[in-house]
Amino acid sequence: MDVKLLRSRILRWTLLSVAAVGTALGGAMMSASNSAHAGSSLEERKQPMRFSWVACEPNCGWVSAVGIITGDSPKDFDDFSKTRDLTGTTVVLDSSGGSVNDAIALGRRFRELKLRTTVGISVRGRRPGEAARITPEAYCESMCVFLLLAGTTRYVPERAHVRVHQIWMGDRADDAKAASYTAQDMMIVERDIGRLAKYTFDMGGAGDLLSLALNVPPWEDLHELSHGELGLTNLVTTQIAADVLPQGRPAIPMAELTPKGQDRFGAASPDADKAPLKSTRTAEAVAPASTGATTPAQ
Repeated sequence: MDVKLLRSRILRWTLLSVAAVGTALGGAMMSASNSAHAGSSLEERKQPMRFSWVACEPNCGWVSAVGIITGDSPKDFDDFSKTRDLTGTTVVLDSSGGSVNDAIALGRRFRELKLRTTVGISVRGRRPGEAARITPEAYCESMCVFLLLAGTTRYVPERAHVRVHQIWMGDRADDAKAASYTAQDMMIVERDIGRLAKYTFDMGGAGDLLSLALNVPPWEDLHELSHGELGLTNLVTTQIAADVLPQGRPAIPMAELTPKGQDRFGAASPDADKAPLKSTRTAEAVAPASTGATTPAQ
């Protein structure tokens, strides 16, 4: 079957994401200096995921992963990883999510290389001698949360946003209540939830992550995980920024965090009245080849 035709049979889904966290990654992770960085990152998050190497010193650096996870992302990462030995390095994520099955495949590649993960926007020095840095005002939503989970060590800065939502068929997510669904649709939902559950446990995550995500339907805002929920789900494994930063950086303890938003399993915080932004509905699930699935809304 022609590749383009095969891709046209992809069903779009929605798994929109997870919560807020962490503190500035000392030295390397700093507040965004101006709105230009935020605007640039927003535009990049709308594009297919791009991997790039950010050097901080002659012998150190990290991987920047920005954008939507697509069917090409696992191969793109494989091609990128052939250019250098990435074993044990850090991936800095800034993404609104993407394909369920391709995120699972990409996450397993991360784990095979024993990569560490965090959330942030990579900013390269603009002038000679200016060091690259990571700003914390970034988003990891939907299936990006499960890429974060793939890290052997996982750190989330305080001003980053990790947010979750239910899996849903993307071509019907904008008006999910009015849409109709077939038994085949429900089979695909059940199958991919099972795949995601197995992956979550394989990566060392807790069932609470799935429970929090599956409690949020597509007609509600994404749920931003509080500091407590990040620990409950086992998304965060360290409170020391240096555990995910390049070698040679000083260890900086994570500041005490105030929970953001309302815990699904707890009390509302003082910030509960601040409604989170809507995420793009980008997660996908590939239908079995024998089903003859129709082309989804793009």
